[in-house]
Amino acid sequence: MTPAKSNAITLPQDAKVFSALGDEVTVLLSGQQTGGAFTMVQVVTPPGGGPPPHWHTREDEWFYIMEGRVEFWQDGVWTEVPAGTAAYLPRGSRHTYRNCGDTPLRMIVHAAPSGFEVFFERIAEVFNAPGGPDMRRIVEISAEHGIHFVEG
Repeated sequence: MTPAKSNAITLPQDAKVFSALGDEVTVLLSGQQTGGAFTMVQVVTPPGGGPPPHWHTREDEWFYIMEGRVEFWQDGVWTEVPAGTAAYLPRGSRHTYRNCGDTPLRMIVHAAPSGFEVFFERIAEVFNAPGGPDMRRIVEISAEHGIHFVEG
């Protein structure tokens, strides 16, 4: 993509919202809006929730914890951090997170370059399909987007 040619504003009522892997993801800024530079989402994770351990070949991720308690796992080590914390998880690092509290976890997540919103839209369709999620297909879609799952 080429750089965005104008400013981008996403009003709350205009944001796309997807649900998969137990998380609710609200797209605040898409790659289309940023010229492919990055994606910005809000992620809400219920108590005990979080994605399987994984790594990315395409994007770096950084997180800002707005509310709740979270533990990040990076390359085999768990670290609990409070609201107000920022975390950077570069491409290639084995990582995940989990809500270790008893209230919803709310984070702002950036991924650069963009494309994470497309990945999440695709897996949300499969995850919410009648009859339940086809995990084999979710793993395939993940690999198509350079996201690979690992043992935690």
